Formats: sequence, C-alpha cells, structure tokens
Amino acid sequence: MAKIVYYVASSIDGFISGMNEDMSGFIYQSEGVEKYLKELESFKTVIMGRNTYEFGYKFGAKAGEPSPVYMHMKHYIFSNTLKFENQSDMVEVKKIDLKEVQRIKANSETDIYLCGGGTLAGWLLENEEIDVLKIKLNPIILGGGVKIFENITKKYQLELVESLLFDKGLQTISYNITY
Repeated sequence: MAKIVYYVASSIDGFISGMNEDMSGFIYQSEGVEKYLKELESFKTVIMGRNTYEFGYKFGAKAGEPSPVYMHMKHYIFSNTLKFENQSDMVEVKKIDLKEVQRIKANSETDIYLCGGGTLAGWLLENEEIDVLKIKLNPIILGGGVKIFENITKKYQLELVESLLFDKGLQTISYNITY
C-alpha cells in the first residue's frame, strides 16, 4: 500500500504560511528546493484540501486544472463544497471521508504527496494516515499563520530518518510517523 508523505515547508515556529497567507519569508531558490522539486517527480498522486488548491491560483493554477508544479500527478482535492464548471481528468474532488483516503492509498501506483493544508494534515494525522513527514525547515519565525498540523489532540512519536542542511540555512528533516 502506498504511503502518504507530507512534504511541507515550515517556519522554525511551525507555520506553513504566515498571517494572511504570507509566504514572503520562505526560501524558493536553494539546493534544498531543487532536491524537493526533483523528489516530487517520483509521485504520481497528490492530495490536498480546498484551501491549498485554491491558494495555488496565486501561482498560476486554474480552477479545475492540475497545479502547474504537479501537472504529472493525479490530484485529489478533499472538500465537501468545491465544484468546478470544467474539470480536467487529472483532478477529482473527494468528500472528506476516511474511506476515500484509504481507497486512494490502496490504488496509488506510487507514494502519495500530501501538499500542505494544516487542517487536512491534522485530520489525516489524527486518523493515522500520514506515514512520512518531510519538513523543509526555513530559517524564519512567523509568529502566527497556518500550523503544520491544525486541530490535533494527541501526541505522536517520530523516528528521524534524515536531516540535511542546504544553502541559505534551509534544512530538510525526514521522519517516519509511528502510531
């Protein structure tokens, strides 16, 4: 069965975006970012929540179309309200339902890239569906915004797999999540 890999950029204080979706302090060009983009090529499936998908509009994504960065991936967007007038075959909207997540995991050819969304990530973690956490740790402190995991109530044990330091102070830290 495929694993869900939450590969996410974060500030030192655990936010994936600042207040009002501010991403201005994050590093977009570095050896670490190049490594991340190269690793994305191995995924054929991406899951995300509605807010993350719609946030992509700021970076050139179009409603009902795959994100330009993940064009090669089948997109599953979890939302109970999102609808498109025109929709690519590479995009499916799924109701927020654990059975849908498990079906995608069972049928994916590759591991699954969880593309941001602190709310969706928190829900998946609470339901023990995230297998790997890969953080692109940016050397900034935001003080507020969207947390890596929203609305979690339990503690989780992580097993360090890899820690790499890149130029500009960017680090990638990889963990297996044990339940």
